[in-house]
Amino acid sequence: MKKLSLLFLLSCFGQGLFAQNLFSTTTGKVSFYSDAPLEDIQADNAKSAAIFNTETNEMAVQMKITDFEFPNKLMQEHFNENYLESEKYPTSVFKGKIKEKVDLTQAGTFKVTADGTLSIHGVTHQIQIPGTIVSDGKQLKLDFKFPVKLEDYKIDIPTIVFSKIAEVVEVSGSMLLVKK
Repeated sequence: MKKLSLLFLLSCFGQGLFAQNLFSTTTGKVSFYSDAPLEDIQADNAKSAAIFNTETNEMAVQMKITDFEFPNKLMQEHFNENYLESEKYPTSVFKGKIKEKVDLTQAGTFKVTADGTLSIHGVTHQIQIPGTIVSDGKQLKLDFKFPVKLEDYKIDIPTIVFSKIAEVVEVSGSMLLVKK
């Protein structure tokens, strides 16, 4: 799966790929947190693939929905079968571009915004994701946090469990990308 994810992400960048400065990972961490009155829910995915082109500022992130791990196996089963329908919609993908002009060949910390499309549960929306990139010239550490409104991605929450799951979940991530 790691090779397939990376191949998919590489295909997002088209021709002239090998002349460009690419950084990537297949072990990026993406988490989500639902703060609801009756129960807080958190899940982590440490197998997210990402690629970033420092010449064009283009980036892509892909993850398998079933790679999210929950503290409770029943919660994980409900998440995959009832809410995200991971058999029908197995992946989530972000494709976008960093808006700011930053020289990531230089060491530094850069506040950035990625503008692009996020696909979850078979639905794609334009989105802006604020984040920070820390560069040492050889690797990039990417951190981000943004809200996702479940209704926007047609993720239905049954009334019976509505008080256990927030309508908006917080998605965050941390990825260490190394030069290819």
